Amino acid sequence: MSIRGPEALASLDEAMRDIRREEDEISKRLARSAERIAKIKEGEAELFRQLAQLRLDPAIQSELDGAISSAELKARGMLKNHAAEMSQAEKSVADSDGVLARLTAERAEALRAYEGHQGELKALAARFGDTIARDPQFAAKRRQANELAEIAAQSMRKTEQAEADQQDKGKPYRDDPLFMYLWESGYGTASYRANNLIRYFDGLVANVVGFQKARPNFTMLNEIPLRLREHAERQIEIAQAAEAEVDALEMQGIDNAGGKPLREAMEAAQAKIDALDAQIIAAEDQRDEATRTLAEFSQGGDPAFESALAQLATALGREDIQTLLAEARRTRTAQDDTIVAQIDDARARAKEEDAETREQKERLKTLAARRRELEDIQWEFKKQRFDDPRSTFREEKLVGDLLNDFLRGGISAASYWDQWQRSQNWSAGTSDWGGGVGLPNNGRQSNSPWGDGGGTFKWPDSSFGGNSGKRPRSGGGFGGGWGGRPSGGGGFSRPRTGGGKKSGGFKTGGGF
Repeated sequence: MSIRGPEALASLDEAMRDIRREEDEISKRLARSAERIAKIKEGEAELFRQLAQLRLDPAIQSELDGAISSAELKARGMLKNHAAEMSQAEKSVADSDGVLARLTAERAEALRAYEGHQGELKALAARFGDTIARDPQFAAKRRQANELAEIAAQSMRKTEQAEADQQDKGKPYRDDPLFMYLWESGYGTASYRANNLIRYFDGLVANVVGFQKARPNFTMLNEIPLRLREHAERQIEIAQAAEAEVDALEMQGIDNAGGKPLREAMEAAQAKIDALDAQIIAAEDQRDEATRTLAEFSQGGDPAFESALAQLATALGREDIQTLLAEARRTRTAQDDTIVAQIDDARARAKEEDAETREQKERLKTLAARRRELEDIQWEFKKQRFDDPRSTFREEKLVGDLLNDFLRGGISAASYWDQWQRSQNWSAGTSDWGGGVGLPNNGRQSNSPWGDGGGTFKWPDSSFGGNSGKRPRSGGGFGGGWGGRPSGGGGFSRPRTGGGKKSGGFKTGGGF
């Protein structure tokens, strides 16, 4: 069972909300844990005061009580300030979540409006498409664009074959260390630089490996793919220019058939979607910054708070206090034993809190990394126009088991995104304007709503530079373009305006 682009994006949005929700919950748990540790330390200080009253003379007792009380007072004040700062940080995150929820809802509404106009335009194409497709000028341009596109595709296939030959046939050369030494030193070329002694020995090596005969062959193996790729890219540019001319005729045909208001409405909806996407990125980056601030406070990262707790811990770790505790352990009195047991219990609880805190901190780091990876994927998803109503995905597991695997760290973000691209296709009988013919997966989509369009050949992967993720023509909304997959093997291009690290393509451990 396939899934449509809008539903697929909605599933990613839901996963993002789950991540953010868990981040917030862990931050709150960490904040409560930090407060509990501070309270435990305060309780431990009070127990030591009680122990001092039982075992020390008044003068020493007063000195000890003063040291503990001073540190305790500072810690209490810092706790109050820390709680206020935590509250403000939580509010900032909540405000950011509210903004993101509003922007996401507005984007979904704009996408629904786009889909409605697209459907109306498709109906218009069904009524007038055959007539316009038979227009001699349009048919001639369409045939020319198809022929040039086929030439470009053939050029790219030849390039890819030459590059494969370069890898296979060039392997014996690359595996020969003596040949590669001479090759990399530029032996036999104007770039070769060596003194007479080295030249003499290099000449002996060249005779042994037959370098003079082998070098031209290896040079050709490397040069041919470069020249073919340059030629293929020129053919692609020519084909794109021809397609642009067909696009202009299509637009004119749309307007003449009464589709101009619908086309303009689609353009307006697309412009709104683009503007909302920019706002969503800014809001996500603001939330990322607010989340980092909240994480610092929730983990006791406030320097004043840390200093106050450190002073209290130092006061409780004084030598005289440890001596007092050791003496109480050696003597067996009911009061001593009760207080010592309470101190031991307090320290055990503090240790448990520390262990739990360490686990939660690691989990929070994993969630933050996963959230940024998912933001990268959502950005690429929208950039490729995979949320278009005509975009479909064959693999339903992308929003089920595979999504869970990614969230748990079982597969990397790059691998997960690659599976989205492999599964994606355009619905048959769709085009940028509503009608037209289908498109094979990873092929070039037919832009014509008026008839055959000729979009039946497979367009090569966009491994050639500069065409990855090319936006469709102005007003075309989603999909189409030239080439489906971004080049670069899984890297992500989402811009980040804040201080967050870009996370494209790495695998983070941890379960979800």
